[in-house]
Amino acid sequence: MSETKMIKNKDTKKLAKAKTPSLPGSEVKKLNMSKTRAKKIKHSYQVKDAENSLLLKLKDGDVVIEMFPDSAPNHVARIKELVRAEFYNGLKFHRVIDGFMAQTGCPYGTGTGGSGKKLKAEFNTRPHKRGTVSMARSMMPDSADSQFFICFADCDWLNGQYTVWGEVTSGMEFVDKIKRGAGQNGMVDNPDEIISLSVIADL
Repeated sequence: MSETKMIKNKDTKKLAKAKTPSLPGSEVKKLNMSKTRAKKIKHSYQVKDAENSLLLKLKDGDVVIEMFPDSAPNHVARIKELVRAEFYNGLKFHRVIDGFMAQTGCPYGTGTGGSGKKLKAEFNTRPHKRGTVSMARSMMPDSADSQFFICFADCDWLNGQYTVWGEVTSGMEFVDKIKRGAGQNGMVDNPDEIISLSVIADL
């Protein structure tokens, strides 16, 4: 199987080339939320489904991500599991390419790690456009783990080849301020980080 071409520049490397070493498992937190409270939170952030929406706190402001359990149910379930275990809090945006995407989700901040659980691809018809949230992977289709990326612009050449599981619906201007990397591979020196990532229904 030939490697998927990531961007139009043939020299640009793929989104994730990690062998993804396993990390010690952590107990997933199960947080209860009354229907009334969840409704208030949902209204506050103007989301369709608070259980399937995330609040991403960045240095410049809050970002709301609405997830697509209908298109990528297993990825959405795993992302929520990791979020509730506070896996993403403090992780770096280690690879950021201007005009393309910002990638995070590696516990080592290098693009070489993950949670230790690979996910079977759930490629779908949702397009990679500005604000799309999609899973990073190696050239193997079923190699996605915890790393994901947010598109700065439309990236049609990725359509159908990476699992789209969400979309930024508020705060994209704060995503735009994530520190960019250098060179064609976009590795970032002293990168920005995820302050926190939460399921909105749990707030």
